[in-house]
Amino acid sequence: MSRRALRRLKGKQRGQEPLGPSALQFVLREDDDADEELPKRGPAGRFPRDAGKESVRVNNRFELINTDGLEEESVVNGDKLDCVTTDNVVSGNKGRDKHGGTETRVPGAAAGSEQQIAPSSKLRKKKKKHKHKRSVAGETTENGLEDIDRILERLEEDGGLTQPDPPPLGSRKHILHVEHRHLNPDTELRRYFGARAILGDQRPRQRQRTHPKSMWLTNPKSTWPRYSKPGLSMRLLETKKGRSLFAFEHSEEYQLVQHRFLAAVESMEPNNIVVLLQTSPYHIDSLLQLSDACRLQDDQEMARDLVERALYCLECAFHPLFSLTSGTCRLDYRRPENRSFYLALYKHMTFLEKRGCPRTALEYCKLILSLEPDEDPLCMLLLVDHLALRARSYEYLICLFQDWEPHRNLSQLPNFAFSVPLAYFLLSQQVSRPEHELSTTQEQASFLIRQALTMFPGVLMPLLEYCSVRPDPIVANHPFFGPNAQISQSPALNQLVSLYLGRSHFLWKEPAIMSWLEENVHAVVQAVDAGDPAVGACESRRRTLYQRAPRNIHRHVILSEIKEAVATLPPEVTTQSVMGFDPLPPADTIYSYIRPERQIPVGQANTVALFFRSLLPNYSTEEDRLQEERLDQEGGIADGLNRVQGLNRLMMAVREMMANFQFNDVDLPHLPRRGNLENLMGDDDEDESEDEGEGEGVWD
Repeated sequence: MSRRALRRLKGKQRGQEPLGPSALQFVLREDDDADEELPKRGPAGRFPRDAGKESVRVNNRFELINTDGLEEESVVNGDKLDCVTTDNVVSGNKGRDKHGGTETRVPGAAAGSEQQIAPSSKLRKKKKKHKHKRSVAGETTENGLEDIDRILERLEEDGGLTQPDPPPLGSRKHILHVEHRHLNPDTELRRYFGARAILGDQRPRQRQRTHPKSMWLTNPKSTWPRYSKPGLSMRLLETKKGRSLFAFEHSEEYQLVQHRFLAAVESMEPNNIVVLLQTSPYHIDSLLQLSDACRLQDDQEMARDLVERALYCLECAFHPLFSLTSGTCRLDYRRPENRSFYLALYKHMTFLEKRGCPRTALEYCKLILSLEPDEDPLCMLLLVDHLALRARSYEYLICLFQDWEPHRNLSQLPNFAFSVPLAYFLLSQQVSRPEHELSTTQEQASFLIRQALTMFPGVLMPLLEYCSVRPDPIVANHPFFGPNAQISQSPALNQLVSLYLGRSHFLWKEPAIMSWLEENVHAVVQAVDAGDPAVGACESRRRTLYQRAPRNIHRHVILSEIKEAVATLPPEVTTQSVMGFDPLPPADTIYSYIRPERQIPVGQANTVALFFRSLLPNYSTEEDRLQEERLDQEGGIADGLNRVQGLNRLMMAVREMMANFQFNDVDLPHLPRRGNLENLMGDDDEDESEDEGEGEGVWD
């Protein structure tokens, strides 16, 4: 068998066999099939491994010209190739000595082999060092946080490091800071139900992705229309004291669509809004208004989808400097263009709460509050405590109360007065905390709940009624918590109490909370009977405060749609027309553009509507109005006045004609006229009929 056949059997090709110093000595043979001196077989009938092979394995023989570069490259790259070749050199030499094979020694061959073994040993040492470094690095990354904490504790004990002061209350960055990962409801749902339940809906969307990119607020869906810029943008108005004031802007094209939307709303026909969305699928106010219509028809999925589409369009229009998480970007609610963003965030937050994502809803509540924390146009302070308790973020609620109480007087709101002690009590029930911390927390909870019951005694009885708990006779018959406590409340305070109880009453239904509340109620009763001066001070504050609720509270009650709170709205609010896309706009609205007067052509108007409009004294057709304007410009004012007087005479004639209209009742029999009755009665009854004619006619 030839050498070529042996190479093929062994899976080797020409140019891959190892070469040594004597490999360049080629022997010319007349026939490749001639008998050659082959290595001896082993005991199992196999050739010894790498017998007759040289030290260096290369693919190209010309690489042997620069052997120094090859050795350096092998050591630097750390390939497995050099380690194998060094082993082959040693084993090959041993095999030749053992089997008695002849070996031609070349001067410097031993040195070359030593040079080849040395880099391999260096490589092994370097690999061991790399492995050791990796293991040490892994250990340091795992224990890095613990080591840092220990170092900080030691420095604090030595007095070398002091805790930095909290940021100033004016910035409120530590309270209103928003995290991007908490804006995604999938993060919370994945924690509850696992990743499989979330990835099932995401895989089809990743295959058929028609939108450019995902956003922080919402993820685009393949079922939405293809996005194109609708003419909505944002600009930076000013930057002052570390806060940036932004405002949304409408292009001329978007303004025309906005005018068409207002006309569709005035028509009171939802189909007109649907037609508008077919031509402008990303008009914000149309999406929000149609979402309310779908929600009233119990189509919650479509309503939520429309709100998410509106948020996606708004986020695509963000200014590059506008940040959702910094807590320093402001949007003025007095501008109508900015209100759509507020309302879209609020509606999306309510859908998230109903979906079972209170932690995500809390993050959106913080985001809305950070857009204008001083004015708080949607009054998110009446909701943030409820979401914090549902999300079990008790520390955040306590921190918010401690930071904002000095300048915002949060304890004067019934929701904070009762939610903060409840948060303290729920913290005291956590076993993982130290015992001394649990005792102090429970004492603080009891102190605050007694203050709340003293300040708002009218909350207790409705709360127990909501929880289906019957109070004991001592509390039920006590005048401090009796019916007089609810009757004496002002309408504004009654509205706040109804809003809190209608939203958060179910948080008090646990038996442990009820027993804790009962204990503190008895303590308040004893303090009232003992004549505690704090009771009189709270009563005087209730009389001076809560005289009238501001407009943002009314707006919040309308958006919350809590029946108990909506029933307490004053008549000046209930008599107004409230639109879902702009409920109770501020009185000092800043308009960037004005809607033109809407003129309806006569031919396109409804006949019945035109008839009733013609009865009005200031009625004039479109053609008459244009002609009057033209006559006024030409100086023909007298002719225009004569024309108006003629129309007034015509309207008076029409009114007289309408007043003389008589309708016959079908059920009543046809009665003869008075003259026919006299003819039927005859001459004998003529005197009597004349006497009856002097008075009023009576119909039997």
